[in-house]
Amino acid sequence: MFFNVLFPTHLLATATLGRVSRLSTPWLVAGAAVPDIIDKPLGVSGIVDLYHTVGHSVLFLVVIIPIALYSNSGRAVAVGWGSHVALDGVHVVVNGRAIDLLSHGWPVTAPPGPPDIPSGSFFSHYLGSPSFLLEVVLWLLAGLTLLYNIRPDLDGES
Repeated sequence: MFFNVLFPTHLLATATLGRVSRLSTPWLVAGAAVPDIIDKPLGVSGIVDLYHTVGHSVLFLVVIIPIALYSNSGRAVAVGWGSHVALDGVHVVVNGRAIDLLSHGWPVTAPPGPPDIPSGSFFSHYLGSPSFLLEVVLWLLAGLTLLYNIRPDLDGES
C-alpha cells in the first residue's frame, strides 16, 4: 500500500476546484473518483498486485482525452482524473518514495513494491507521514477557500 491521498481528500480537492472555477463540480468529483473506482476493486480482488494500475496510469489518457474533447462535462471529468493522479504523485514524492511514480506508467512500468508495513498498521503509519500533514493542509486550504467563497452570500452580497 502506498501512502497516497485518501479518497475523501481527492473529492474535497476537486469540489473546491469546482467552487473556484467554471468547471462542473459534480463532474470534477466524478472524475476524481475514477482512478480508485477502477483500481481498488482490481487490487482487492487480486486481479493485480497493486492498487494503482489502469485508472492511475497515464496510458488511461487514451480514454480521458476523447472524453475531455466531447463536452464541458467531459473536460471536468478529465481535470478531476488528472487532479487525482497528480495529487497521488505529489504525495509519493513528499514521502520520499518517488520510485512509486512508476505506477503512473502501468503496465509498462511498475514500482518495486509497497513499503514494508505490518498488517493492520497502515493508518498509524499514515498519521506520522508527511503525506498526512500535507493532507491536513489541503483540508484547511479547502475550508478557507469555501469560507471565502461563501462569505459574500452570508453578507447579502452577490
